[in-house]
Amino acid sequence: MSTKKDSIITMKSSEMLYNFLENTHLHKKDFAQMIGVTLSYVYNLIDETIPFSTRSTTLERIATVMDISPEEFSEYKIPQDPIVIDETTEFIREKQKEKNLTTVQFLKSFPRKQRLEIVDILRGARPLPLDWEEVSVIAQILDVSKEEMYDFWESRLRQLLQNSGFNFENNKGLSEAIFSCAREYVYKQAKS
Repeated sequence: MSTKKDSIITMKSSEMLYNFLENTHLHKKDFAQMIGVTLSYVYNLIDETIPFSTRSTTLERIATVMDISPEEFSEYKIPQDPIVIDETTEFIREKQKEKNLTTVQFLKSFPRKQRLEIVDILRGARPLPLDWEEVSVIAQILDVSKEEMYDFWESRLRQLLQNSGFNFENNKGLSEAIFSCAREYVYKQAKS
C-alpha cells in the first residue's frame, strides 16, 4: 500500500509546486515574491521549461512556504552546515500553529515587501529583525504581547552588540540604562 509520503516523494517537484499553488489559490506572483524570485521563474519551474531548482536557498524557501520539508524535493541536497532553528523561530512557529495559520496565511498578513524576510526567519536563515516596528507587526499578527516579544528582541540586540565588540561587563551601567529605557518604552507602548 502506498503511503502519502511515498506519493509525494515520487511526484515531480514541478507537479508538487503546481498542486500546492492550485490547492491554496496562491497567486504565482505572490509566491514568487515570497521566495525571492521572478514571476517568470515560477512559471518556468511549473512548466518545466527549466530544470527545477537545485539551489538549497530557493528549495528551502519553497518548502517553507509549502509547509513541507525541503528533503521532499528530489533536487534538494542537505547543506554541509545545518541550519539551526533558534528559540525565536521556534516561538514564532509555535504561535503560528496555535493560531491555526498556514505559512501562506501567516505570510499574507505581512506587507508584500516583508514576506521574503519572514520566510527566511521561518526557515532559520535570518534572525529576528532589529527594527522594533517590524517585531511589533509580528507580535500583532500572532496575537502576542509586545512585552513577550521584547525579550526576544533584547536578546537579539545584545547578541549583535556583543558580536560587534561591545563589552557588557565594562559597560554594565550603560547597557542597563539602554535596555531599561527600551523596556520602559515598549511596556508603555503596549499599554496605550
